[in-house]
Amino acid sequence: MERQIIATDKAPAAIGTYSQAVRVGDDVYMSGQIPLIPETMEMVDGDIEAQITQVFENLKAVAQAAGGDLVDVVKLNVFLTDLANFPVVNEVMARYFHQPYPARAAIGVAALPKDAGVEMDAVLHIRNES
Repeated sequence: MERQIIATDKAPAAIGTYSQAVRVGDDVYMSGQIPLIPETMEMVDGDIEAQITQVFENLKAVAQAAGGDLVDVVKLNVFLTDLANFPVVNEVMARYFHQPYPARAAIGVAALPKDAGVEMDAVLHIRNES
């Protein structure tokens, strides 16, 4: 299958040797997003709730650029520098997702780029309309 590189200016630009997402057939593999504001490439001001919200907005923008939306997420990985913030992830996630929820993993990590408190990546399944 042919790979399609997904890119949008509505999410932070890829600043390394990676793409925002890659679509292969009906599946989209999204790179990790941290709470960067796309227009400024600066970290969002505010607490962990603001960071988590910005990450979901970034993921949403990439999903839409791929022809889908967050409803198409089948797997979500959440990386937190403090697992005590996991209840906040659930609270914010409930604003973006409804049942049936995607599969999810939450991983505690020592550090993230730009001292972010959260990073997430996702896999989407988007059915081609034929």
